[in-house]
Amino acid sequence: MNMSDPILVNVTEEIVRGLVSFLLRGPEYQTFCKCEVCELDTVALTLNALPSKYVTSMEARDEAFKVMNTPEHIERINREIIHALHVVNKHPRHKVEPTSI
Repeated sequence: MNMSDPILVNVTEEIVRGLVSFLLRGPEYQTFCKCEVCELDTVALTLNALPSKYVTSMEARDEAFKVMNTPEHIERINREIIHALHVVNKHPRHKVEPTSI
């Protein structure tokens, strides 16, 4: 992809997806479900609580990423992710597999 090719990217979504994936694989959330449904529900809930940041070029994406990748922004995003993780963990939508006895 050329740097000047038109795109449509939500930079907030890119950051949230990366952080959710990272947090779910960390020791603090080892008991949380990591299935695709729960992970995407966590991302969706988090994104609904944060402002979108859409851009239409790779240059704008890189600039927005730099602006958003500050301790203050990441702290706010992490707070929303942690809230969403707890909501999804309490009310998972995935199908429960029957346990074999």
